[in-house]
Amino acid sequence: MALDRPDAASALALAAAIPDLRWVKVGLELFSAAGPDVVSRLRERGLRVFLDLKFHDIPATMAGACRSAARLGAELITVHACAGTEALVAAQAGAEGGALAAGLSAPTLLAVTVLTSWDPQRFARELAIEEALQDYVPRLARLSAAAGIGGCVCSPLEVAALRAAQPAPFALVTPGIRPAGAERGDQQRVLTPAQAMAAGASQLVIGRPISAAADPAAAFAACCQDLTSTQALA
Repeated sequence: MALDRPDAASALALAAAIPDLRWVKVGLELFSAAGPDVVSRLRERGLRVFLDLKFHDIPATMAGACRSAARLGAELITVHACAGTEALVAAQAGAEGGALAAGLSAPTLLAVTVLTSWDPQRFARELAIEEALQDYVPRLARLSAAAGIGGCVCSPLEVAALRAAQPAPFALVTPGIRPAGAERGDQQRVLTPAQAMAAGASQLVIGRPISAAADPAAAFAACCQDLTSTQALA
């Protein structure tokens, strides 16, 4: 679940309101407000942390950022695939070194392909990228896998094609998850939780459908039930 909250107190309260919660995503809003300490506090509560800061910089800076993030105990860390091979290789080495120095297992780096807020037409028009979005995403996934990155972040619409090309244990983590009937918000390329998992996703990132619900625990349980029911039918 994405802990998209403006401060540590509200983020910790949201996490505490869902007893069965195991994984939380700390993004730019929360990390900018609360800093590294919020990662430690979440881990002290037994939660596993996905640190979603989407590092994108020169190789040395990405290596240092991933080294520091790994020392915090984050188990998933995002970088931008379009930083290129040299930066991705450096980021992976930095993460492994940081975890080793802290006596922790190495985290899985996830390379962000194309954000789920982009639709194909605007992607081509504003970024002047001639390659179609549905072809550009697999290109970045291949580049990331070749650089030794452990997985990608992609929209659920791209999961099936990427899974066919990138078998497990390469992770495919998908935001853009919207339960049936939920509003899309600023997400453009979406599927339901069950649809995304059936397509081959490793893990789902769900934010506002749970965090903005009147009863977050009930919304969380409904998402879990959707997945459980689908797996039982299969």
